[in-house]
Amino acid sequence: MEILIPIAIVLLLPMIFVIVQYNGLVALRNHIADAWANIDTELKRRYDLIPNLVATVKGYAAHERDVLERVIELRNRCAAHADASATAQREEQELVDNLKRVLVLAEDYPQLKADQHFLKLQQELVNTEDRIQAARRFYNGNVRDYRNKCESFPSNIVASMFGFKPAEYFDVEPAVRQEVPAARF
Repeated sequence: MEILIPIAIVLLLPMIFVIVQYNGLVALRNHIADAWANIDTELKRRYDLIPNLVATVKGYAAHERDVLERVIELRNRCAAHADASATAQREEQELVDNLKRVLVLAEDYPQLKADQHFLKLQQELVNTEDRIQAARRFYNGNVRDYRNKCESFPSNIVASMFGFKPAEYFDVEPAVRQEVPAARF
């Protein structure tokens, strides 16, 4: 009987270790999925704003049709993605770059810059971008923790045993930034 206790300890400790590590990896993977859902919600909010913004700009800048059509095309492609893959991030970045071009058009059209509907849409876009960036930071923090656990010894052994793959960071810059007012003395 006395010999069974050390054998049980030798067998149970590694098994408990594997279970704890596995459950920790699963929990982190689930945090990443939850954090991505938050980003996805905010991206959909951006996608919903884009057609209204484009329609408003079209009224003032009809000859900028190519830029506006490209934004709508990219918006539709990005909306079809549901992950943080490299392809999705490239298309998101391209959408952001083209969306910036649409907003720069406002500089060429003083009537557009004064349009209350455009200003409201622009403010909504700024708020949405802020929310996307906050969700992105939360997501990337979870990805960092998960990757650390997958790559650190000894949990990396459990991660490789059960096929845990590293998650990708979501790194797309905001389409609009809130401008800080200049101090005037």
